Amino acid sequence: MTERVCAVVVTHRRPDELAKSLAAVTSQTRLPDHLIVVDNDSSSGDSRVRDLVEGQPIPTTYVGSLRNLGGAGGFAFGMLQALTMGADWVWLADDDGRPADSSVLGTLLECAERHALAEVSPMVCDLNDPERLAFPLRRGLVWRRRVDELRTDGSGDLLPGIASLFNGALFRATTVEAVGVPDIRLFVRGDEVEVHRRLVRSGLPFGTCLNAVYLHPQGSDEFKPILGGRMHTQYPGDATKRYYTYRNRGYLQSQPSMRRLIPQEWLRFGWFFLVTRRDPAGFREWIRLRRLGRRERFFQGERSDGTKRRDA
Repeated sequence: MTERVCAVVVTHRRPDELAKSLAAVTSQTRLPDHLIVVDNDSSSGDSRVRDLVEGQPIPTTYVGSLRNLGGAGGFAFGMLQALTMGADWVWLADDDGRPADSSVLGTLLECAERHALAEVSPMVCDLNDPERLAFPLRRGLVWRRRVDELRTDGSGDLLPGIASLFNGALFRATTVEAVGVPDIRLFVRGDEVEVHRRLVRSGLPFGTCLNAVYLHPQGSDEFKPILGGRMHTQYPGDATKRYYTYRNRGYLQSQPSMRRLIPQEWLRFGWFFLVTRRDPAGFREWIRLRRLGRRERFFQGERSDGTKRRDA
């Protein structure tokens, strides 16, 4: 295969985790032609990330950002850098996850060619239990949490129209041109959902390859069951994560193709905060953060000195 593949990895102050990620990326049987690492918030003067990148066995580009651009800005920056370098494919990864084995990139490329896909993702599985999905996947009204639950409907090697973006996702360069890069305003949380929304609306074919696995720390603990497990809500334990999650959801659900989810959203979170948690103050905060997103008030939750922004 003569097409040029650029791997883009975004990191933020986790050099030890980054080392594991890069070791997996650069040991693929089908090696990336170039590796781009975006070092978010590199102002500390710590050279470990730069030294680590420069020591990789394939051609690399270290991109240090003095400002933390978040996952959204980091991937946007890295994807654009890959396009300027003539990439035909852009393969995305982060610093706390990694390909499960050396065949992942080759398998994704083969799957994309066989099914003529514009984007293909691996299954994203729990780093400590690879038979379990790192994030629950909803198909219709049913939530799937394990790998074997994705293989029960005769899908073969592909789940069409479903993809977990950024965690090992492989994009054609022409797809990035058609769909765009992540919205830097979202910073973290929901940026991959917004790109997924654009991908769906573009009409381009994409999906999840069931023969490729990307390992990631378990993230399903944030998803809390309600109504006997028939529905779930997302409740991050960290206040900062809740800020970005709920604010960005407010924005996302004001966009075309996602507004139909609003009634269900109010039902789910109203039940969760008022019935399950008995937390009216939490429900009011959820409403406030949704309103910020809907009004496109994209401010970070706290100033650098730790004081709250007046963004309501």
